[in-house]
Amino acid sequence: MTIIEKLDNNERLSYEDAIKLYDLDLFTLASYANKIREEKHGKKTYFNINRHINPTNICKDVCQFCAYSASRKNPKPYTLKHEEILDIVENSSKNGIKEVHIVSAHNPETGLEWYLDIFRKIKEKYPHIHVKALTAAEIHFLAEEYNLSYEDIISKMIESGVDSMPGGGAEIFDEKVRKKICGGKVTSQQWLDIHKLWHKEGKQSNATMLFGHVETREHRIDHMLRLRDLQDETGGFNAFIPLVYQKENNFLKVKDFLTGQEILKTMSIARIILDNIPHIKAYWVTSTVKLALVAQEFGANDLDGTIEKESIQSAAGAASAHGMQLTEFVDLIKNSGFNPVERDSIYNEIKAW
Repeated sequence: MTIIEKLDNNERLSYEDAIKLYDLDLFTLASYANKIREEKHGKKTYFNINRHINPTNICKDVCQFCAYSASRKNPKPYTLKHEEILDIVENSSKNGIKEVHIVSAHNPETGLEWYLDIFRKIKEKYPHIHVKALTAAEIHFLAEEYNLSYEDIISKMIESGVDSMPGGGAEIFDEKVRKKICGGKVTSQQWLDIHKLWHKEGKQSNATMLFGHVETREHRIDHMLRLRDLQDETGGFNAFIPLVYQKENNFLKVKDFLTGQEILKTMSIARIILDNIPHIKAYWVTSTVKLALVAQEFGANDLDGTIEKESIQSAAGAASAHGMQLTEFVDLIKNSGFNPVERDSIYNEIKAW
């Protein structure tokens, strides 16, 4: 049976099948991905009103793709005080945010209690705001630093008010690639184990994949299939977020940057392969706003949110430092022929614009 016949029959694709998807032309892929998108979500494009907070850029790890952590590429170390973080949340709450997204570096000086305390303070003062915090990489770092189990850290997070986990730190699961781009950080299996434990607690999370650096198409397919396998087991992933590698101010020295066509192919393939993950997010921060809007025709049904301020990707060249205005966000989705739907962090619909 050909790959097209399998797609027409809605068959679940194997690794060998999935590799062949990249050989199809872009618009063939788009037609299948868009069909799945419309079956699941119609013309709805989801977004949320959120605020990213990156509390510290001091990091014990040296990931080759990172331009955010304090290093010779970014010689401005900082750690926010709790009062500063609460001021940010206070100001953002006036703008109607529904979520704070807190991720940062692996700073041995801030400590576990420093994180747990700020989560408690935010939840106490703003119980209506969803706290999405700590990637699996950060959980692994804190578990090692304090000689605690992943279960211990997860339990403390939940007790302190963390509602869901972001999908960062996944990068590419292939260990040879990880050794080159983020050696010493959480392994692929540890990342999957941490999310599995989080899902076991009845909590939800997202999953990411960083692509466009030194990985191959085969590595991307392998990454997606490992996520599909875990989702079969737990059902805990809300969204898959293919993150486009940002090339400035880091150590990887990637010369051939991804084409828009390759990015859109990968988005479409993700929608086709990940039949059990409800949402595919075109994260405008890494893909650019224009390409994220186009990606709505290629399987993506979520654009993340207004963000307000973002430090990690913008340090590597993304145009996201100051977020995006709500009205502009809504108008862009409408003008591209889709229906903007404001959601909460776990995809309950709040308002159709």
